[in-house]
Amino acid sequence: QLQAYGGGLVQAGGSLRLSCAASAGTLGRYTMGWFRQAPGKEREFVAGISWSGSSTYHADSVKGRFTISRDNAKNTVYLQMNSLKPEDTAVYFCAADRALGGIPTSHLVYDFWGQGTLVTVSS
Repeated sequence: QLQAYGGGLVQAGGSLRLSCAASAGTLGRYTMGWFRQAPGKEREFVAGISWSGSSTYHADSVKGRFTISRDNAKNTVYLQMNSLKPEDTAVYFCAADRALGGIPTSHLVYDFWGQGTLVTVSS
């Protein structure tokens, strides 16, 4: 089971770091992704990372501002979010994909999901 935390209220231009931890099992076996969903919008891919951490992929909308990373020894995946904008406001979810070939961007591919953490960016 995955648990995402670290969300909160921040002013535009500020930073937050989200974490995703597993309550059981090891995340080191999975490709991991972060997604977000704003009110009235579909869930969208934010960033993904391979099981080893050697490959990452970020959506164009967050490239250069957000960074995904992982520490398999701590069984945790992170999303460092800098230069936040009001349009980044959403519930952020972490997800795990059992397949180890590439970093999928479709939420339909991921097998396990955390409960989400709310990020609110004020202008």
